[in-house]
Amino acid sequence: MENTENKGKEREELFSRAVRAGKRTYFFDVKATADGEAYLTITESKRKFDEEGKFFYEKHKIFLYREDFEKFLGGLNDTLEFIKTGKEPEIPITFEDLSA
Repeated sequence: MENTENKGKEREELFSRAVRAGKRTYFFDVKATADGEAYLTITESKRKFDEEGKFFYEKHKIFLYREDFEKFLGGLNDTLEFIKTGKEPEIPITFEDLSA
């Protein structure tokens, strides 16, 4: 039986952090699925102006679920390391990689 009580409603926000960086603001929000599993949304918000000079916010959002945290963080760390050093990080081959 489908629960229609929460249909169309935002998920409960468990934690939120805003990071202002120049013309952009990044929002890191932890929410819970209907089953109570925590997930992360990362939103980039940038203030822009239309032709009439009125401002609006352009937003881009990604959803990151618990089962993907480790791989996402690994990819982000590798990317940041490359930016810092200019060298590709060594990526160890695991049994999991070979069986995929």
